[in-house]
Amino acid sequence: MKMPMAAGYLKGHGVDIVDIDRFSVLLNVEFEPFLNRYFTSVELNSIIGSSSGLEKLAGKFAVKESVLKALGVGWGNGISFVDVEVYNHDSGAPAVRLFRRLAELETEMNITGWLVSCTHTRTISMASVVAVGANP
Repeated sequence: MKMPMAAGYLKGHGVDIVDIDRFSVLLNVEFEPFLNRYFTSVELNSIIGSSSGLEKLAGKFAVKESVLKALGVGWGNGISFVDVEVYNHDSGAPAVRLFRRLAELETEMNITGWLVSCTHTRTISMASVVAVGANP
């Protein structure tokens, strides 16, 4: 599948950085509940067999945080971490799908596309997300 290009007006922008050492502590304390609470099966399946699975999960977490910042909302009040799903286009480029209240906000804000960038080293993961729409 060809990656769709998002064009239009800037609707929101979010940036987040995750410290991988701190992130790994959360996984060690509550491994299974943490994973199922914060990541969808699509996200978890995407890291199976990866030597950089922890870094990739941290990156997905940063993308989720960035999406909420772009939408101008926070977690809670009917919004959960699994309401943002991070996946990859066939090209490998990251992308997002929104569910429940976040999908409603996406429609209300007339967001027609997302520009997602994510990178990581062994110590940090960083994401930048831009929401674009058809009108100002």
